[in-house]
Amino acid sequence: MNVSWVDTHCHLSLDERDPKELIAEADDVVGIVIPGVDLRSSVAAVELAARYPDRLGAAVGVHPHDSVGWEMIRNEISDLTETAVAVGETGLDYYRDHAPRDTQRASFAWHIELATERDLPLIVHCRDAFADVYRMISESGSGELTVLHCWTGGTRWTRRFLELGVMFSYAGPITFTTGETIRLGAELVPPDRALVETDTPYLAPEPHRGEPNRPAWVRHTGAELARVWGLSVEEVAATTTENARRVFGVPG
Repeated sequence: MNVSWVDTHCHLSLDERDPKELIAEADDVVGIVIPGVDLRSSVAAVELAARYPDRLGAAVGVHPHDSVGWEMIRNEISDLTETAVAVGETGLDYYRDHAPRDTQRASFAWHIELATERDLPLIVHCRDAFADVYRMISESGSGELTVLHCWTGGTRWTRRFLELGVMFSYAGPITFTTGETIRLGAELVPPDRALVETDTPYLAPEPHRGEPNRPAWVRHTGAELARVWGLSVEEVAATTTENARRVFGVPG
């Protein structure tokens, strides 16, 4: 099967395995976006992308879990955007609440402004925070720059976010036996508004659930989207890869 994928969310800068091996084995993955979650991983993402400029792109930002003290590193994060393909991973997480919610919102608002100023896409983490993420994106008008990473929304929130013009990025959970809500939401998403990702080393898809994820397994998420949409795997690969090129400018 002659297909090519872009893994739009892959934490190679957090993975203890050799990135060279993970990249090499993913022979049908022509592009990978590496998001940072703090200053260290953002710097590492930029450095790794510089080693493989034809395959990798870096995103820089502060994850909501790490948002305490975000003000202290915002200048460094801002400087890193000079060579980044996106801002993020940012957003809101009200499930684990590792940082106060007002701190998360302040950090998220700054990332939205930064992405808008730099005309870069914004990679958004949203867990149990649909209403506030929707409100903040809606109020900022940044919808067309927004990528909802590892989207898990059902039909209600998918419909609402579709109105904002965002991109929906799907990961391993759409393949899980417990992922029916995600699949029902995905049925509503036009293929030209969708991306695929692994979230390596997390959230490995079926049939590898529970194992450390890897970029080569993005094909399983793509195959599940093909089943949901009633399209061929080749069609989904071609469309999501073109979408990734349009949004992030990767590969190449």
